[in-house]
Amino acid sequence: MNAPYHPGEIRMQERAGSRETANAMARTIYPVIAHQFINFIESQPLVFCGAAESNGLVWASQFCGQPGFMRVLDEQTMRIMALPNDEDPLMANAGGSSELGLIIIDFATRRRLRMNGRAETDKEGLTMRPRQVYSNCPRYIQSREYAMAGDDFNPTRTIRHGTMLSAANQQLIGQADTFFLATFHPLEGADCSHRGGFPGFVQILDENNIVWPDYNGNGMFNSLGNITEYPNAGLLFMDFEKGSTLQLSGRATVLWEDERMSRFPGAERIIEFSIRKVLETENATRLHWNFVEYAADNPWWD
Repeated sequence: MNAPYHPGEIRMQERAGSRETANAMARTIYPVIAHQFINFIESQPLVFCGAAESNGLVWASQFCGQPGFMRVLDEQTMRIMALPNDEDPLMANAGGSSELGLIIIDFATRRRLRMNGRAETDKEGLTMRPRQVYSNCPRYIQSREYAMAGDDFNPTRTIRHGTMLSAANQQLIGQADTFFLATFHPLEGADCSHRGGFPGFVQILDENNIVWPDYNGNGMFNSLGNITEYPNAGLLFMDFEKGSTLQLSGRATVLWEDERMSRFPGAERIIEFSIRKVLETENATRLHWNFVEYAADNPWWD
C-alpha cells in the first residue's frame, strides 16, 4: 500500500497537531473493499461523488437507485449501475477513465464510508477500483429517512447554469444543514466528504463568495490537504424534501486566523469559497428525504 497521506495532508496535520491521530487513523484505511463493508454498500440508495473535469474544475455530484444498484464484485471492484443526469459536469468523463472520490452515507444510522480510486464509465454506469476505503465517524450527520418515487415518476427536470448565486440559491444555502465537498489532488486523485451543522453554518458573503467553519474531525485532513495543493473544489447542496440539487464549482481557501472565526462557535478554521460556476437542477432525483433530528454534536450557536 502507498503512503496514506500526501504532503499537503501532512502539513495540515502538523499545523493542527493531529499527526499522531492521523497515523493511528491510517491503520483503518484499506486498499480493498473489506468484507464488512459489502452489506452496507449494497443496501444504500445513494452515493455522493467528486471528480475533476478536463478543464480542471472540480464538481460534487450524486448517483442514486434502488438498493442493490451498487454491487461489490470482488475486493477490488465495485459496480454502480447509475450515472448522473446528462448535463451533470461529471458526465464529461463518460466513456472513459477518471479519478473519483465517493462517500456513502446512511442518514438514518449516520454511518458513512469513503472510497477513493479510479473509475471506468460506460453507457450504463461505472466500475470503481478503489485505492483507499475507510469508515468515518457519525459526527455532524443529521438524521433523515427516505422515500423513493416509482419508475413512473417522471417530472420535468429544469436545469439552470450560471456564474453567481441567485436569491433562491442563497436561500437554500442559508437554510442548509448538510453539504458535500469534492476536492482533487493532481497526483493522488479525487475525494468527496460530508459537512454538517445547524442551518446557518454556511454563510453567504455575496453572490460569488461563501464561507463555512471547519470543526474538529478525524484529524486526517483529506479534503483540506487537497485544497492546500489544488484549490479548485466543488460543493453539492440538496433540497432533501424536493429532490433538487445545487452544484457549485470554484476555489477554496483555508483560513486559520481570521476575524470572522468569531461568527462560528466551535470552528477550528474557516474555509472561504469563491464561486466560478453554478448548476441548479430541479427534480434531480427520485429520492425525497424527511428530516428526523439534528446530530447531537453540532456546535451550538450563541
